[in-house]
Amino acid sequence: MRKIICSVMLLAITGTAAMAAEKADSNNKETAEFIQRQVAQNMSIGRAIKSIVGHYPQDVEIVVGTALDLYPDRYKEVIHAAIAAQPALTEDVVRIALEKGITSCTNIVETAINAEPSYVDFVATAAAYSTPEELNDIVRVAVVTEPNSADAIVRSVAKAHPNKLVDIIKTAMEAVPFVGEYIVDALLATFPDNADAVVTTAVQESSAQHENLQRILETARSAGLTDEQLTEYAIKGGANAEEVAAILKQD
Repeated sequence: MRKIICSVMLLAITGTAAMAAEKADSNNKETAEFIQRQVAQNMSIGRAIKSIVGHYPQDVEIVVGTALDLYPDRYKEVIHAAIAAQPALTEDVVRIALEKGITSCTNIVETAINAEPSYVDFVATAAAYSTPEELNDIVRVAVVTEPNSADAIVRSVAKAHPNKLVDIIKTAMEAVPFVGEYIVDALLATFPDNADAVVTTAVQESSAQHENLQRILETARSAGLTDEQLTEYAIKGGANAEEVAAILKQD
C-alpha cells in the first residue's frame, strides 16, 4: 500500500511540475509575442519596453528577460528603457541582464548608470553581488562613469564587501584620483574602526599629488583623527614626513 501511495504522489508531483513548465513556456511565448507586437507598433524596442514596464512593473522579470532573449544586440536600449520607466527597479534590471550574460558586466553597469545616474550605488552594489569576481572592474567603471558619486559608490560596495575595502579604495582612486577626500570622508564615517587602512591606502594612491594629499589629511582630521594618527598613517602610506608635518601645521 505504501508503495502505491508513493507512486501516486510521485506521479502527481511529476504532473504538477510538467504543468508548471508548460505554463511557464506558454507565458514566455505570450510575452515574446506581446513584446514583438509592441515593437512593431512603436517602431522601437526602447519605446516598447518603456511602455510595457511602465504599465506592468510587476512583470519586469519576464518582460526584460524575454526582451533580452529576443534582442540581445539591443541590450542597451532594453536596459535603458526599463530603468527609465521604473528607476526603483534598477537593481532588478541589472540583475536580470547579468543573469542573461548578453554582454560584459561592465557594459551593463555603464549602461544602467547612464540610464539613471542617481541609482549608481545600487547598480554597482547589485553588479558586485552578482559577479563578485569582477568587483574591481565594476568599481572602476562606476566611478569613471559617475565620478561625482564616487563616495556613495565606494561606501555601498565596501559595505557589501568589507573584506575588499583596500582594493575598492585603490581601484576607485586609480581611476579618478581627485575623489580621494570624498572617499575618505565617506569611509571613515562608515568604517571608523578601519581608519588605518582607509587613510593609509588613500595616501598611497595620492601621495604624489600634494593637493590631494593635503585634502585627504584635512578630511581625516575633520573626521576626528589626531595629528599623531594622521602622521603615522600617512608615512605608512608613503608620504614624506616633512610634507605631512607641514600640512598638519597649517591649521
